[in-house]
Amino acid sequence: MCFVQEKDYVGFATLPNQVHRKSVKKGFDFTLMVAGESGLGKSTLVNSLFLTDLHKDRKLLNAEERISQTVGITKHTVDIEEKGVKLKLTIVDTPGFGDAVNNTDCWRPITDYIEQQFEQYFRDESGLNRKNIQDNRVHCCLYFIPPFGHGLRPVDVEFMKALQDKVNVVPLISKADCLTPNEIRRLKDRVREEIDKFGIKVYQFPDCDSDEDEEAKQKDRELKESTPFAVIGSNMVVEARGQKVRGRFYPWGIVEVENQAHCDFVKLRTMLIRSHMHDLKDITSDCHYENYRGVNTFVCVCIRMYQGCVCVFGQESLEKSEGGDFKHLQTGLKHNQFESSFKHVSIGLIC
Repeated sequence: MCFVQEKDYVGFATLPNQVHRKSVKKGFDFTLMVAGESGLGKSTLVNSLFLTDLHKDRKLLNAEERISQTVGITKHTVDIEEKGVKLKLTIVDTPGFGDAVNNTDCWRPITDYIEQQFEQYFRDESGLNRKNIQDNRVHCCLYFIPPFGHGLRPVDVEFMKALQDKVNVVPLISKADCLTPNEIRRLKDRVREEIDKFGIKVYQFPDCDSDEDEEAKQKDRELKESTPFAVIGSNMVVEARGQKVRGRFYPWGIVEVENQAHCDFVKLRTMLIRSHMHDLKDITSDCHYENYRGVNTFVCVCIRMYQGCVCVFGQESLEKSEGGDFKHLQTGLKHNQFESSFKHVSIGLIC
């Protein structure tokens, strides 16, 4: 048996400590989007998750004002510090979503915003000063499903399908205190069935590492089985069993936000903050952003090829060319119809 002497110690085992110190010094950032109809408790849940008040000066609209309101995007940024670790948290709210009489394409401003953040990051990444790039990409979208009804509505299906390739979508059943435990189980089963039926791609929890202990694997299984999370939010502190807790007071009793027998709030917080925040960021960077970056790079190549051909052959020659491939390309790029443009252009590139 060979023992490593102190003189044989190289020191690269301290690399994780070096990375840890550097990361803590730099701090972390996380962008969370919340989407759903007004009145489903989005702001209250976010305040409960991060123990802060991000909507102090919020103005509540009446029914008439909501009808005429268009879907907007509002950002709230707050710096949080816990045990020396700094987190720059950005909450992106979507007031007006789903509140109109006609909700056709009501998700368009939201998808446009997500792509704008990809575009800004792409430009910064391609620039000269890449050292201090501000990452405003949306890492997770919490989508609030109403507890009233029998599953997903058409607007729920269309919204999640529109965002599934751009951001990590985590569906939630809001205001779970409106339902009995049996009703919650039935609604969860129905939502899971419809997500599979319509081919909606929601955030998938990664599998546990093989070297994890049995307790960690059990918690991971419980998280996966609890989706979609049935949640309750509250900014009130009430007294229950002689303790001060966040909860909601009713004539028949108290609903505790952090009581796992009452709702899945603790499981959502564990997933979002304590166990899977880095995975959400990794998937955003390695999957959603890379897909956008690949398409955007291809579009740039097409535009340059088109401009080069215009310089060589002239505009009229290209438009009258046999097959009209470049005319299709020009029209498609002008109207951001990239997919239809690519079908008419024969370029030896693989995206």
